[in-house]
Amino acid sequence: MSLLAGLAMTTAVFLLLPEFSERLQGERQPLFVALTWALGLSIAASSAFIGELKARPWRRRAQIALVGVLAGMVWHYWPT
Repeated sequence: MSLLAGLAMTTAVFLLLPEFSERLQGERQPLFVALTWALGLSIAASSAFIGELKARPWRRRAQIALVGVLAGMVWHYWPT
């Protein structure tokens, strides 16, 4: 959640500084991609945590989704 909050605040700063938009143009797309990954990770982690705490029958699917999002992030950001 802290990763998502930090990226969301950085996005807000980018949007509130239009005078630097040309200078920050190259950083915008990577920021939005990271924000999307962080949002997916937060949703998957939250659902897996709640499912585990309440022993819901869907908790294994939520945990598999969490592992999938983590694997996707590793694949996306792993240096080549």
